[in-house]
Order: sequence, then C-alpha cells, then structure tokens
Amino acid sequence: MKILIRSMVSLLVFVTDVLYQNRPYQRFYVLETIARVPYFAYLSVLHLYETLSFWRKADWLKVHFSETWNELHHLLIMESLGGNRYWIDRFLSQHLAIAYYWIVVSLYMLLPKSAYYMMELIEQHAYETYDQYLKTHEETLKETPAPQVAVNYYRDGDLYMFEEMQITQAEFRRPKVDNLYDVFVNIRDDEGEHVKTMIFCQQLEAQQTFKSPHTAIALAETEPVPLLVNETTNS
Repeated sequence: MKILIRSMVSLLVFVTDVLYQNRPYQRFYVLETIARVPYFAYLSVLHLYETLSFWRKADWLKVHFSETWNELHHLLIMESLGGNRYWIDRFLSQHLAIAYYWIVVSLYMLLPKSAYYMMELIEQHAYETYDQYLKTHEETLKETPAPQVAVNYYRDGDLYMFEEMQITQAEFRRPKVDNLYDVFVNIRDDEGEHVKTMIFCQQLEAQQTFKSPHTAIALAETEPVPLLVNETTNS
C-alpha cells in the first residue's frame, strides 16, 4: 500500500511541477486548496464514528480542525498574493479537491494509517517546496511587506487555533511576521508541524496518548500534587 501511495503522490507532484513551473503563487494556491481536503475528510469520518457511537475522540477533532484552519490561512495568504486570479486555476483546484475528498474519506475509513501516511508525504513535499522557494527568492521576499491576513493569523489575532496544531512543540511558536519572507518561513514550519503530527497519528499508541496541546496543559494543571512528608519530623 505504501508503494501505491508514494506513486500517487509522486504523480500529483509531477503534474503540479509541470503545470506551475513558473507560476509559484498559482501553484501554492492549488496546493493549499487541496491540502485542506484530508483534514475535512478526517473530520467527516470522525463525526460519523461519533454519531454511530463507535468511538469519540474530541482531541482528534480539535487538532484536525486546527490543521484545516491553518491550511485555510495559507490559502487566504496565497489569494492575497494573486494565486487565485485566473479562472482555470480555481477550476482545477476545486475539482481536484472534490475528487480527492472522496478518495481520502474511503481510505481513512478502511486504512486510517495509510491515509495519514499519504498526508505525511504531501506535507513533506509542501515543506520542501516552500523551503526551496525561500532559498531562491530570499532577497525579494524580505523586501515585500507581509499580507495583513498573515499578520492577523500569526501575531495579532486569536492564537488559540494556531496553538492547537502544535502538538509536537515543547512550547508554542510565536513567529515573526515582519515581511513576506517571514510569512513563507512560518508556512514552511507549519507544514513541518503537520508532517510530525501525521507521523504521530500513525503510531500504535496514538489512540490512547493523542492529546491536543490545550487539553494536555489542562490535564497537567489539574494533576494532584503529591503530599511531601518530612521524615525527620517527629509526631
């Protein structure tokens, strides 16, 4: 199955590389439109399982929703940069997203680990794509102001949803958003966080140990403090 998934992802990467070789913002717009889809699919299946009383995992819902919220803001950033300017790009990305949704829903219901593995590969490709773009266009990006939507998401807005996707961080990221270079650094690092989350979701113990960051913090704060006994004190 992993070989088949790697082949599918490689084909998708090849097609987007050919179609959008010299159109980076349009390419990023298409990729971010599609990147949101698996998280929609996960949420749909998890809600179905909850409705049918199979199992209830609120933290999985919280984290996957925060991930799609994160991808939404990536998409809004690309739209602000003109990535959705042309009808053909909107048509292609939207119809690919519809087909991809049903593929992921089916795969997640049958083989959830494979669904997470596929997303791991896609997010890894996204990380590498943004990283290469940063290296190639560093000077230009540093001279370009950050879009307001990025400033609102990463710095000035309600950061709860941004924090909820950071399940592998020792402490919450508070990134800079001084220019467009910073924005793309943040997007790249977000994709790296998604990769780590997808890897974690494939682990055997994930069903028992998966917690959203704020749930983990709340549990840590409510743990009883052990009673300290001074052994030298005489009663």
